[in-house]
Amino acid sequence: MGADITSSTKFEALEHRVEQLIQAYDQLREENQALKNQQANLIGERAGLIERSELARTRVEAMIARLKAMEAT
Repeated sequence: MGADITSSTKFEALEHRVEQLIQAYDQLREENQALKNQQANLIGERAGLIERSELARTRVEAMIARLKAMEAT
């Protein structure tokens, strides 16, 4: 009967450890999804910033060209 108690205790400990691993897995999966969402948002934000930067560069270049044209006349 002592072997049954030991086996039962070991099984309960193993069951508890499996439950902990499942909880850790669920938490990591949620964190991973949140990080993927954050990465997607940052990529979108970066694309928007690049686009605005290019637009600003184009406008500045156009202003410089107009100023040079005004100086030439």
